Amino acid sequence: MKKTLFLNPPSYEGFDGGAGSRFQAKREVRSFWYPTWLAQVAALVPGSKLIDAPARGLSLDDILPLAGEYEMLVIYASAPTFQSDIQVAERFKAANPGLMIGLVGAHVATVPESSLTASEAVDFVARHEFDFTVQEIAEGRPFAEVDGITWRKDGQVVSNKDRALIHDMDTLPSVIPVYARDLVVEDYYIGYLKHPYVSFYTGRGCRSKCSYCLWPQTIGGRIYRTQSPQRVYEDVKLALELMPQVKEVFFDDDTFTDDLERAEEVAKLLGPLLKSKGVTWSVNAKANVPFKTLKALKDSNLRQLLVGYESGNQQILNNIRKGTRLDIMRRFTADCHKLGITVHGAFIMGLPGETKETIQETIRFAKEINPHSIQVSLAAPYPGTELYEQAKANGWYAKEDGLVEGHGNQTAVLSYPSLKSDEIFAAVEEFYRAFYFRPGKIAEMVGEMLTSWTMFKRRIREGVEFFQFLNKRGEPTCS
Repeated sequence: MKKTLFLNPPSYEGFDGGAGSRFQAKREVRSFWYPTWLAQVAALVPGSKLIDAPARGLSLDDILPLAGEYEMLVIYASAPTFQSDIQVAERFKAANPGLMIGLVGAHVATVPESSLTASEAVDFVARHEFDFTVQEIAEGRPFAEVDGITWRKDGQVVSNKDRALIHDMDTLPSVIPVYARDLVVEDYYIGYLKHPYVSFYTGRGCRSKCSYCLWPQTIGGRIYRTQSPQRVYEDVKLALELMPQVKEVFFDDDTFTDDLERAEEVAKLLGPLLKSKGVTWSVNAKANVPFKTLKALKDSNLRQLLVGYESGNQQILNNIRKGTRLDIMRRFTADCHKLGITVHGAFIMGLPGETKETIQETIRFAKEINPHSIQVSLAAPYPGTELYEQAKANGWYAKEDGLVEGHGNQTAVLSYPSLKSDEIFAAVEEFYRAFYFRPGKIAEMVGEMLTSWTMFKRRIREGVEFFQFLNKRGEPTCS
């Protein structure tokens, strides 16, 4: 077995960009997702080590001395940071010419040939669902015998046949021991989750057909493949044993509520355990979960749902093939309020069909349904998505030189005849101000802060970071 280092590489300061983040960018407040994809494959390779450089605040100089200690390096590369990821690979190869280097992630899965040829330092690209692909390479299997890789043979690029999707998700080992061994739990912050939290996947794939969403179109697929409820229970139990400081468990499945019966089974198993520990749980959900399931989740100590509303305009929802209606979203959110389930609402500015009027419509919709908190992102046409192909075909690109700007914040890359990129960019700040700077919402946040000194300090810190984020948006950056 090759001694292997799995690396979420350094890039922009505070950049939440790899191995778990859905929108790879620097956030409004300090935010880091767990590098679940890397942790999963690290769990398959005995003797490996996982380094999450951004979350630890490590620079390339901090980690480069490790180059001589390993035989293989696997880097999680993202679209916004690809050039710097390649530079990391080249520096490691220069420090240890015998080091085998591979790239993984949604971006390289989409453009494997150009990712491989971007540098001679890269020996292979593991495409799509790469867990067992990397395991076989670490075991020493010849490249020619490994499904799902792109590599060089006699100077020519070769793409082996695709690897079959994993359907029995219980065959994958738990990521929890890798977290406990290699990560510092307190490094991971999400503004709307309790701190410290732990997150992992209980399944992969999503039944929805959303045109903009990265993971189902590049790695996970359109089928929701899940672990058994008992396996989920065992992983949560292990997480609370190895990381007793955790206050919340988050299941980062694309849409945990795709399988309602399973969601209720998981809830029934988890409820007694979590209540006995005083720990809550949260999940990603579509805004169409029936009241019966919501109540079952709430009764098992579920605290919050992360919900992708995206837009308050029905035509835009149809354009992106969201697969739901505004009236259903309204009813779902009202049910959550009735049951006391906190909702974090996700919205996107600049999706196909966006106009000045639809922006205002979405802001009004958000204020009407009033989730506890929101995040507002810019439409990001990642390679490999239908939105990317639409943008190329229709000439919607205002610029094609990156999805983030010099600070690592998202930038607006799409522009329409009726709505320019700078107007889309400005809509994010307008949205945040319109939603949060309301007397009722301010009173709600102040009331929350008064519940505990810990929450008070946290919200003050996040408030400072939020205003710094707003002030930095649009500032000139160094070339």
